Amino acid sequence: MAGFHAKGAYLAAKRVQNSGKSGKTPTGRPAQPLICPDCGGSKIWKAGLRHIGPEIVQRWICRTCGYRFSSPDQSNKKTSANTIACRVCVSEGEMKNLAAVEPRTEKWAAGATTADTKSLLFNLTWWMKKQGYADQTIEGRVKLLKILAKRGADLHDPEKVKEVVAKQNWGLGRKENAVDAYSTFLKMTGGSWDRPRYKRVDTLPWIPTEIEIDQLIAACSTRMASFLQLLKETGMRPGEAWQLKWIDADFEKSTVNVTPEKGSNPRNFKISGKLIAMLRALPQKSSYIFRSGDLEHFAGNFRRQRRRTAFKLKNPRIDRISFKTLRHFKGTMEYHRTKDILHVMNILGHKNIKNTLVYTHLVNFETDEFSSRVAKAVGEACALVEAGFEYVTGEYNDGGKIFRKRK
Repeated sequence: MAGFHAKGAYLAAKRVQNSGKSGKTPTGRPAQPLICPDCGGSKIWKAGLRHIGPEIVQRWICRTCGYRFSSPDQSNKKTSANTIACRVCVSEGEMKNLAAVEPRTEKWAAGATTADTKSLLFNLTWWMKKQGYADQTIEGRVKLLKILAKRGADLHDPEKVKEVVAKQNWGLGRKENAVDAYSTFLKMTGGSWDRPRYKRVDTLPWIPTEIEIDQLIAACSTRMASFLQLLKETGMRPGEAWQLKWIDADFEKSTVNVTPEKGSNPRNFKISGKLIAMLRALPQKSSYIFRSGDLEHFAGNFRRQRRRTAFKLKNPRIDRISFKTLRHFKGTMEYHRTKDILHVMNILGHKNIKNTLVYTHLVNFETDEFSSRVAKAVGEACALVEAGFEYVTGEYNDGGKIFRKRK
């Protein structure tokens, strides 16, 4: 029986909810147009139902002033100064005091701050664009400022920004980037601050073995594997490979042209037949080879595939490989093969040789193991060179020449 009455109350509530501002009420009488008791506006919309004991009350909202009130048969008028901060649809005994409403007020204020932050970051993006900053720089700095704002930093208060940066569990390099981002913001607004002293500690890049890289490439999807193989063979930056277009790849000459980013030099690379076959297998849905959406989303997909591969092969080292790791691998291998630092500088597109000298100190290859192959014909020698082998010596009695490659 209780369930029957509850169902009847629910159907009555639905009849109230389905009745609009005009037309007829459930009793057949013409409905009177609702007027906001606060501003007198007539743009009134339904805002849900509220249960007050056994009664069900229709809630309304004024689109002119944002004031919420209940059905006309309830008390809508503000009878005291306290009711402006209380819910007017409840009875006087159920009214909440002003202290209980403070969290809602603070939440509203936080929403206003969020909107203000979005406006500031939009203005910063456009200002940096007009100043000629690279898109990658704009994206990175705006992203850091957005993170700081979400974690409690007031962008108008430099001391508060310092406090939030200091509390983050970040490395010195990321904190330095956050300071650079806020300095750019102050440059736009004409402000100044006592810049915190964060200085990144230079460390040697971690280099995996070629077998680990090949295992990761083989385990990834077709599109991801092609992207990784391109980074491995050319040493491109991930953003450069992401912007690569079909017109930049010459399959007849087996070359790709790189449009540089971050102030690098343009380059032209010779690519292997294996990479050409992988690129040809990709669908040509647009003018870009890989780009479809956001690079960060693509990188997140890569991390999931990398984690799964590391788990399957029970090799946690594979889970450390990143897009940038393949660039370091290319620079290291080129210097090991040629011992020519200027050649490595041209391959990586560096304009400052100081950025390239790190590859001279990475790994001592004298004790590394090598795979050896013997080529007895020109075709075999060419295939070995394309596979990454380097010529050592020859000829011997059987007419072969020896090639080697680091394992």
